[in-house]
Amino acid sequence: MTAAVVFDLDGTLVDSLGDLAAAANRTLSDVGHDPLATDIIKGFVGNGLPKLVERMIRHCGLPLDRHAELTQLTLNHYNSAASETTVPYPGIPEALAKLQQMGCVLGVCTNKPETPARHVLEALNLSRYFGAVLGGDSLSTRKPDPNHLFASFDALQTSGPRLFVGDSEVDAETAARAKIPFLLFTEGYRKTPVAEIPHTLAYGASQDLPALVAKLIKS
Repeated sequence: MTAAVVFDLDGTLVDSLGDLAAAANRTLSDVGHDPLATDIIKGFVGNGLPKLVERMIRHCGLPLDRHAELTQLTLNHYNSAASETTVPYPGIPEALAKLQQMGCVLGVCTNKPETPARHVLEALNLSRYFGAVLGGDSLSTRKPDPNHLFASFDALQTSGPRLFVGDSEVDAETAARAKIPFLLFTEGYRKTPVAEIPHTLAYGASQDLPALVAKLIKS
């Protein structure tokens, strides 16, 4: 069995919300604003760090002309502590190892900047599973543009079926535009009911992923 399986990162492979929220709240503290609840910041996640900061600015009524400044500030805070509380979802290391044993080649396509994405994967001992990691700043485009996903598959340099695994509306749109089967992790950062997110198959436990991948490859 040979297949290319590309994963989203935040909300799919790892729960990084605590570190993202901490970086955002450090930025708010720097500008004299009260911190936001983690659940509020969770609603800002999904389209990359610049969009997270834009949503934070709008929510807090800060000047939009400070977007570039506050994005860089948030990135600096995040880079300094990107793996303090971030952890893989239960069953992820085992699922990745099993997929490799099945002959799958694995990659990451994330809107997180590439440097912190690689740092998180390395810190959590997950980087060894992935033949390619493309971040939101790796190209001139990012998800949901399907070219971001296509480039991630191309970087794996393998033939065979292509599958995308993610947790959000952005991931679902990317897969749909790329016309690639999409496996939806239901326990990530989605904002919409599962039934309203286009997907090929859905799963709530990462240990189920290898069997679902095998099912799609054989179908």
